[in-house]
Amino acid sequence: MSAKAERLHLRVDEQQKALLEAASQAAGDSVSTFVLKAATEAAADVLADRRAFLLDEDAWRVFDEALQGPAQDVAGLRELLTGPTVLDPPTDGAPL
Repeated sequence: MSAKAERLHLRVDEQQKALLEAASQAAGDSVSTFVLKAATEAAADVLADRRAFLLDEDAWRVFDEALQGPAQDVAGLRELLTGPTVLDPPTDGAPL
């Protein structure tokens, strides 16, 4: 790993600072290490589906044909995506 020569400067309010200090202490890291690690992981997650990927000619042809083809129903997927989840409030009046 190369030496770190760049800096980021952040302004935070008291509550944010206290939260970051408590979390970094719980993780056994300095605040700087904790924030850098968390920010780097979040950035990688955001960019994960935007990264370039390489395919050889045959793989590209198969991929492109799949993209050009008509949409297909996947058994159970519509129900899964439209049905209630564990995050939805109960509909029977039971407390959360």
